[in-house]
Amino acid sequence: MSVSAVAVDASVCAQPLPVLGADVTVPLVTGGEVTYAALDYAASAPALQRVWDDVAAYAPYYGSVHRGAGYLSQLSTDLFENSRATVAEFLGCREDDQVIFTRSTTDSLNLLAAALPADCQVFVFETEHHASLLPWRDARVTYLNAPRTPDEAVQTLERALADRDPYGPALVCVTGASNVTGELWPVRELAAAAHAHGARIVLDAAQLAPHHPVSIDELDVDWVAFSGHKLYAPFGSGVLAGRSDWLRGAEPYLAGGGASRKVARRADGGVDVEWHDTAARHEAGSPNVIGVYSIAAACKALTEAGFDELVARERYLIAKVREGLAEVPAVRVLSLFGDDAPRVGVISFVVDGWNSSHFAAALSAEYGIGVRDGLFCAHPLVRTLLGSEPDEPGECGAPEAAPGEKSLNAIRVSFGAGTPDEHVERFVRAVKELVADGARWSYRTEDGRCVPDTSVAA
Repeated sequence: MSVSAVAVDASVCAQPLPVLGADVTVPLVTGGEVTYAALDYAASAPALQRVWDDVAAYAPYYGSVHRGAGYLSQLSTDLFENSRATVAEFLGCREDDQVIFTRSTTDSLNLLAAALPADCQVFVFETEHHASLLPWRDARVTYLNAPRTPDEAVQTLERALADRDPYGPALVCVTGASNVTGELWPVRELAAAAHAHGARIVLDAAQLAPHHPVSIDELDVDWVAFSGHKLYAPFGSGVLAGRSDWLRGAEPYLAGGGASRKVARRADGGVDVEWHDTAARHEAGSPNVIGVYSIAAACKALTEAGFDELVARERYLIAKVREGLAEVPAVRVLSLFGDDAPRVGVISFVVDGWNSSHFAAALSAEYGIGVRDGLFCAHPLVRTLLGSEPDEPGECGAPEAAPGEKSLNAIRVSFGAGTPDEHVERFVRAVKELVADGARWSYRTEDGRCVPDTSVAA
């Protein structure tokens, strides 16, 4: 496996941003404790210390949002709406764009799916995370095959759009960075192709926004969706930001208080409702002001830290991991676009002769390293990369695939702004030791997961 070396001088890289849990120790099955190496950022990133501090400072002043007459209610309402302005600035929103707060990326894209005009055509690559692959059930969906280069992605989309009904509404959904390979997608080029054929485009920025600046205006996308828990703000909130017309024209995502401007009984016993045409239309119920404020705090923290410095440090860490894995012949890193493709700190791989769940369990139990194994809520993509068909995983401790055979699942290591050098160095060392010497402990399958067998020593 070749690795495209990116020369990054560690001395000029930014230091890791302070995060919660940096000093947490975990027990090892072999005895003793070690500082936990959180290398599952692509699932949920740890909270930035800055975010936690900001939330803690606000918490005593927590109050109801909107319409409350009391001081704390007014303060909380101001904080909520100022957070909306902060997120709009972070995303480079245009003057008429709306910022709607949701629960997550999944929630944001389901909201947009519910707002699609009648008979809308949706175009989505099979390489998407399920959050952006599955919400379009009520639309006419065209699933596009996995491209092997960024240029092929643009060409594939152009061919599909050229064959569509040119007079009906259409939407393209695409990721900014793959949650499996970490590779960056040609978002600006895909947006240009969509608009040239009269379609709109929504960007799933769940994996992109924590690592790179995202500007709706510069990328020329119509909407952006992302989650707070991947942006170092794990307090149960997300964002859908972009054009307002389809959102204003749709029925409220949830019916209830806050979404309605006026409700009146009719003479026939029914109810007439006048809905808001602002973001409140799709934010019914008491909003998650803590979650919203945490996202705004994260946006400010990342902006002030400087994405240039954060990106430089991440490239340094990516190079360390990829160079280390390249020294292990049994390891195969998964990629769509090839070794030279720009990427964020998300790397998936398989190990010849190892069950992926077994390997991930050994990393955790014997080295205190947290990674992810499986299909990463991107089943079509991972199976395409593995060349495998859906199947049941093998029993823990048994090879998932013999050398040269196709694996059923993969292992994913992911990191970001809070990752210290020692975590990735320990990870690389652990991979080499496990491949060379095997696990030091016995493992068994429990509820479909591989876990240490504590009844006997290895």
